[in-house]
Amino acid sequence: MPFQIYPLLAFTLSAAVVLLATPVVKRIGLHSGRVDMPGGRKVHQVPMVRLGGVSIFLGTVVALLVVWNTGGFMDAQGQQLINEPEAEIWGVTLGGLAFFLIGLLDDLFGLSAISRLLMQAIVAAITWHVGVDIAFVSIPGIGIVQLANWVSLPVTVIWLVGMANAINWIDGLDGLAAGVSGIAAIVMMLVALFMEQPAAAIIAAALAGGALSFLKYNFNPAQIFMGDGGAYYMGFTLGGVGVIGLVKGVTTAAVFLPYLLILAVPILDMSAVILARLRRGLSPFVADKRHLHHRLLNAGLSHRFTVLFIYALTLWVGSLALAFSGMPSGIVYALGSTALLSYTSWRAKRHARQ
Repeated sequence: MPFQIYPLLAFTLSAAVVLLATPVVKRIGLHSGRVDMPGGRKVHQVPMVRLGGVSIFLGTVVALLVVWNTGGFMDAQGQQLINEPEAEIWGVTLGGLAFFLIGLLDDLFGLSAISRLLMQAIVAAITWHVGVDIAFVSIPGIGIVQLANWVSLPVTVIWLVGMANAINWIDGLDGLAAGVSGIAAIVMMLVALFMEQPAAAIIAAALAGGALSFLKYNFNPAQIFMGDGGAYYMGFTLGGVGVIGLVKGVTTAAVFLPYLLILAVPILDMSAVILARLRRGLSPFVADKRHLHHRLLNAGLSHRFTVLFIYALTLWVGSLALAFSGMPSGIVYALGSTALLSYTSWRAKRHARQ
């Protein structure tokens, strides 16, 4: 089977499982009373099941297991994994499971911010130990610098935990986190394939299929929320895929910037909110309405248009990543997405003035 079939297979299987499983998860959530009540900072007006991450997780894992059993992670002779060591692939997969379970516990029983961060840091450290580690950085004017373990460990933990929470923090509007994650995963898959990191491409494709198909039930007006379990799982997996597929590639200096660009929207949103809270003398964990989507809503944009605008922004930075990665058609994608973002911005200004 041509290798290019495997990412498509992973995407399709994951999407199919999510489409079938989400209504079942919703019914179970309603019958068990596991719902998110309206009020406070929340924008929904009726009780919502917040266990949709279960279906996203199932879809992604089922797709990866099927691809694994059909030889998608093997070389042409079926003797060894392509490029990425087996431990790293399982590190991302099982680490994603652990982050999903942490989020699911929070959805079901409620956990303090400190306990969540502690558990996430422990899982990320174990993941680093099995080889999912940021071992190099690219410094302008110097080149690629290998990191000592005592530096690599905290950098990797901060990255993985930070990405999980960045996706969770933008999960404030119907369809926002799922759409942003799905778009980022698609771009990551394309860059990983171009950089000859096929295992990373397969994992990204499976995640993209699950996230984008979840929008059928999660786009405004949402029928179900993904909850912390889904957000933590998608954020960790996006971060982990980048570490094993892009950052650890031979051309580290060439792919580090594109990888950061792919995830720029959730990264910058979380960073801006943390800095704003610290400047006001508040804890970074104190919830408020300073996220990008809150600001756009306050500017007069509708719920749907706010989400679509952030989609366009995510697609734009993703297309820049394609261009910086050296992909031959990357410039064309960047120009096209720039035109789309410009049009969306113009519509947003008109929408806000009305």
